[in-house]
Amino acid sequence: MTPKRCVYMEEAVQLASGDHSEKQMSGLVAELARALVDKPDEVAVEVIQDGEGVLLRLHVAPSDVGKVIGKQGRTARSVRTVLSAASMKLKRRFSLDIVEENGAS
Repeated sequence: MTPKRCVYMEEAVQLASGDHSEKQMSGLVAELARALVDKPDEVAVEVIQDGEGVLLRLHVAPSDVGKVIGKQGRTARSVRTVLSAASMKLKRRFSLDIVEENGAS
């Protein structure tokens, strides 16, 4: 088993200061989500360029959506706070949507 690499906010902000800030911020959100869910292999972050900034859409297994949102949305709010702090440092706007998908396709 390959050991997981921890990404600290300072490191993510430093790495994101280059041309690949979207990739680094999506990696930060993905790592935070993987730490919260039961099925980390099903975590995916979609990056969408928005007119004002970048939208990160977090996809997790249907059974893990509640874990990412948390009681009364506290966990989701915390993840958004970390993302907002990193965004201010980069002078770019990132926003997070947690996608609830139906189990049926």
